[in-house]
Amino acid sequence: MASDAMATQATPPTGRSRPLTSRTGLTALAVVLSLISIFPVLWMVTSSFKTRATVTDGSLIPRDFTFDNFVYVFTEVPFGRYLWNSFLISAVITVAALFFHSMAAYALARLRFPGREKLFGAIFATLLVTAPVVLIPLFLVARELGLLNSYAGLIIPAIFNAFGIFLLRQFYLGLPRELEEAAIVDGCGHWRVYWNIVLPMSRPILSALAIFFFLANWNAFVWPLVATNDQSLTVVQLGIASFQTQYGSNWNYILAAATVAALPMLALFFAFQRQIVESIKTSGMK
Repeated sequence: MASDAMATQATPPTGRSRPLTSRTGLTALAVVLSLISIFPVLWMVTSSFKTRATVTDGSLIPRDFTFDNFVYVFTEVPFGRYLWNSFLISAVITVAALFFHSMAAYALARLRFPGREKLFGAIFATLLVTAPVVLIPLFLVARELGLLNSYAGLIIPAIFNAFGIFLLRQFYLGLPRELEEAAIVDGCGHWRVYWNIVLPMSRPILSALAIFFFLANWNAFVWPLVATNDQSLTVVQLGIASFQTQYGSNWNYILAAATVAALPMLALFFAFQRQIVESIKTSGMK
């Protein structure tokens, strides 16, 4: 009897061991998936410091460490111009999109007017239309308006996106109406309520959308390829594509250019990752 009691005491409860085992397994799976996701980026960064002779040796650590690839990218090619074009276009689109999307989303979430739900349904339906479907009509419209080969042609068509309006509308539906009603009682109009109350409360979701918009337009390739053939308007993704055409065998130059193009996005993500997490949590609250 005593030995049975000791055995019973020595055996841990199964109800406590299962959650620990499950959590350990999920943690291990998350670590493995993270390593798989990070490895291509790490390989790109390390290979950008290799010479042409060793860039395809399959080794993660460079044997002949060199900065010549980056020097070549910025001296022999106007890569700085490509970076500036991408930054300018992405920044203007992001600021304009957040301004117009937030106003449209607030109107669709709070204002009462005929056809509001039908209008939102029409905007939401555009998410089902893929970009290649509207590429030719968009090109024809831009040509008729004289927007080709200009910054306006690269910026204006990319400002309006149903995703931002939808996400902001869902966020505004979850905001407490009491704050807005109190401001209206104090004499504030809809514009002051939007500007002084709604926008400050929208900082987490706006920060996340800013990153999404900036990243999407930084990586834009198809529309800049169609809308311009002026070398002075070349964006960074088209610049990297031209590297692959001109220096197909020189992967050290291509990887160096890709690393330079990826670093601003990585820095932006790590700087604002807290806002992204907060926006995901707050946008799901009701």
